[in-house]
Amino acid sequence: MSNLKDNGCSEYNALTRRQLIQGAAGLATLAGTLPWIPQVAYAQSQNSNRDVLVSIYQRGGADGLSLCAPFGDPDYYAAGVRPTIAIPRPDSSTLHKGLNLDGFFALPEAMAGLLPAYNAKNLLVVHATGSVDPTRSHFDAQHYMEAGIPEDNSVTTGWLGRHLATAAPLVPSSPLRALSLGYNVPLTLTGGDKTLPIPSPGNFGLFGTARTEVAREGWLRADYDQGNDPVKSAADNTLSTIALLKKIDFANYKPAGGAVYPNNSFGNALKAAAALIKAQVGVEAIHIDIGGWDTHSGENPLVGYLANLMKTFGDGIGAFHADIFGGNVKDVTLVTMSEFGRNVRENASGGTDHGHGNCMFVMGGKVAGGRTISKWPGLHQDKLYQGQDLQVTIDHRDILAEIVQKRLNNTALGFVFPNYAPTFRGVIG
Repeated sequence: MSNLKDNGCSEYNALTRRQLIQGAAGLATLAGTLPWIPQVAYAQSQNSNRDVLVSIYQRGGADGLSLCAPFGDPDYYAAGVRPTIAIPRPDSSTLHKGLNLDGFFALPEAMAGLLPAYNAKNLLVVHATGSVDPTRSHFDAQHYMEAGIPEDNSVTTGWLGRHLATAAPLVPSSPLRALSLGYNVPLTLTGGDKTLPIPSPGNFGLFGTARTEVAREGWLRADYDQGNDPVKSAADNTLSTIALLKKIDFANYKPAGGAVYPNNSFGNALKAAAALIKAQVGVEAIHIDIGGWDTHSGENPLVGYLANLMKTFGDGIGAFHADIFGGNVKDVTLVTMSEFGRNVRENASGGTDHGHGNCMFVMGGKVAGGRTISKWPGLHQDKLYQGQDLQVTIDHRDILAEIVQKRLNNTALGFVFPNYAPTFRGVIG
């Protein structure tokens, strides 16, 4: 779901292309070289006392001061701060004014699709949050957030992957516990077993004509059954995953609750995620990337580039909420994050440069929603991080750890988030 744009910085464009190349290379060797895929287990018990987690990463560094505008802070509208990109106050007479959430924060008009979830108390906004690491590098910031361990680039597993490594399977007989709806397994999921990159679940299968598909699958299964692990188990799980996904009619899936997904890569990914969750085939975690947030120029959150991207984001998650809850599926939690926020001040190109503090969105049936959580530090010059950015006052690991323990029923937080003692913030009701 990368969404390359020319006005992003060269580092972000290089990072996105590198991820695509690495992901394609990984997918090409999927059938036999993924060492974390264990042999299929055939037990038939099921542990349903936890949620399916949908993890959404906004790659590029999203502007949290536009995603959720602090209109109650007068310094947001101070002269020269955001002369063309500030979200107008909800009580203003201008066009494209903000949508009041709680008297202090507002959603932009472009993200009106999230209001039904917020009003139903299923959506929570966390502001002035993010990684405590001060880096402004996309490479490092994404690594630290996805690993859940700041200041250490040597970590090769992600927080969600380590959760999967320490939790019993939701459905032990399932060959697929987690997937990325993209061409690579992101660091977030790395380390989890039975985890695959599957950009289009409805088309997942062996290359070749349908006429010889059964014969080719039979040959592969027979051939690899004679081999040793990890090749044998990887082949077994891949073929079993193909068979599993064929049972789900993705092409004719009908969303519930009157949900209409945006007809774009993000909307289609969320629609596929809903179909997977409702099929109850044992998938426990689904990761989705949405790129394009590196808005160094031409940001325009009211009617331009960022407004369109925020509409895609808000309409997609809003449709997912209507679909899941309209289908009476409650055991789902969705969480979003981005590597860092943007500079408080608009730059000379009508954009914003790399910042620090940001906002996260958490949605689910057990989320204590309909509100914002923030230890708001203020936007006055003397309150800003390094004199230019929103401070991080809530470590993003606090939010993730509360979800892991209270909704994924995993108390091994010392392994999932090493050397960190999280403070629960009341995210889960």
